[in-house]
Amino acid sequence: MFCHLSALLGIWIPFGTLIGPLILWQMKREMDPFVDAQGKEALNFQITVAIASAICFLLMVVIIGFFLFGLVAIGALVLTIIGGVKANEGVPYRYPFTWRLIK
Repeated sequence: MFCHLSALLGIWIPFGTLIGPLILWQMKREMDPFVDAQGKEALNFQITVAIASAICFLLMVVIIGFFLFGLVAIGALVLTIIGGVKANEGVPYRYPFTWRLIK
């Protein structure tokens, strides 16, 4: 659960969306296979969100990037909370639209 919700640190800490899940996953991944899998899932999702945000930032030159960035931010917030709730219930959660770079 904390691997998913630690991404909310990005609200207050620059790059917290990546640093929080990475640190928690590195610390706890060997204790439980569920934590390992969900930590990878949370980290992959946050990497995907960071890439999408960078693309939106580039598209801000043609105005549509502002709208797309808002969609990405709201979607990331909602999906992060859903992932945290599901993990807390012990249910494996797979984020939609995620590039799974960490296997």
